[in-house]
Amino acid sequence: MTLSDSTPAQTSGSTASDSAGASKKQCRATVGPKNQPTSSMLIDDMPPMGIYETLYRFKDVFGAHMGTKNTHPWSQGFPLTTPLEKFGGPELPPSVDVTWNDRFYPKAWGHPELRQAVAGYYNDNYGCGIDPENVMIFAGGRPGIYTVLNFLKEQVEVRIGNVEWPAYLDILTQTKTNFKVVPFTKENNFHPPNADYYDRTSLNASTHILPVISNPSNPTGHTRAGDELKELMEMAEQSKNGILLDEAYEWFHEGSVSGMQYVKDLENSNVFITGACTKGLQCPGIRIGWVVASKKNIETLSNYSSFGMGGVSHPSQLYAVKLLEPSRVKKAKKAVQEHYAWQRTRYGTAFKNLGINVYTGDGGFYHWLELPEGMTAKELNERLFEKGAAILCAFDCDMARPHDKSEYVSPYGRFFRFSFGPLLPETFESDMELFSGVYLQYKKDIGIE
Repeated sequence: MTLSDSTPAQTSGSTASDSAGASKKQCRATVGPKNQPTSSMLIDDMPPMGIYETLYRFKDVFGAHMGTKNTHPWSQGFPLTTPLEKFGGPELPPSVDVTWNDRFYPKAWGHPELRQAVAGYYNDNYGCGIDPENVMIFAGGRPGIYTVLNFLKEQVEVRIGNVEWPAYLDILTQTKTNFKVVPFTKENNFHPPNADYYDRTSLNASTHILPVISNPSNPTGHTRAGDELKELMEMAEQSKNGILLDEAYEWFHEGSVSGMQYVKDLENSNVFITGACTKGLQCPGIRIGWVVASKKNIETLSNYSSFGMGGVSHPSQLYAVKLLEPSRVKKAKKAVQEHYAWQRTRYGTAFKNLGINVYTGDGGFYHWLELPEGMTAKELNERLFEKGAAILCAFDCDMARPHDKSEYVSPYGRFFRFSFGPLLPETFESDMELFSGVYLQYKKDIGIE
């Protein structure tokens, strides 16, 4: 375009500000009649994940965002992002080098160095024999989970525990996945047997089953390990079966746990293992996760990435390579296990001393707790908000509830998840002092001795 072509208005005496004003008037004129807003072309059923709803409500009550000064993130699912010095944890890399080559588009399936590092991690730690081509890199664990569920065939029925990570329900709903809930009760200790996930009662012969399980569990901390995990993976490899095993909390259990240790024939299975730098590697902000699966299934996922994702940030992937350096992993894993076992024990003891029922397993960094009869987690949370604290009500972890949460009474109304993941060792006394003060006042107000 030439200068004369671009400036006809100015030659007739108008100014740049006149043109800007005209443009604004033009834009306003396209809005439409008052009180007749244009309806969105996007779907209406898109509430935020339950944890975010808790955070929004917290801000409304407390007047500041969770994470700011004088707030207590007991509802939050993130780890400490500083070295666990008390237990010999290694330093976290302060930086990563970015070259001209790293500014190109990333590969749809992931950076070769990171795919190699992830494959090497499983091979070294669990005696696997997987190749880099069995690994697909995502921008965190949940995009991997979302992608697998989004592209399931119609004859696949997902099985999911009654109590699980809140985002699963959002993902299952938005991907229109066919799913069935597996009961989690006091009677089965919120830890149903493996066979319950693969029950074929009333199923036709063409239906395939894909359980979605967090292990260790978020929110209960219950963990399938040893012979129980071996049995689960054997079931997953049987005809018409599969599994999506979310191992975000893999290190938060004595000895660490991965279903990959027991997979016999990955290439001829529908086993999907997800992992990430989010929890054990203490770096949720770099947004790096992965899926391990058969090469055929990885090819399908990477084909989606070629048009739907475009790959993942090179600098983040290179930072993850540093995190997965073998000698560093050894130190980090030991520190994570010891630090969070220590925290789990002392917070658990404190809750029991308050008369709260503790149903927590031996993994993860949450406590799964039940209030006495007559109390509700929702009311406790409202009282905590005023003091700058929050828990996660179990209602949000209930996979049987409607997505819109309307007209539903959850059987877990007295249950809640307490996160000690982001809590510094030195805040234990003040955390419990604040919690017990609110809890005991609540009991007194409703006449519970």
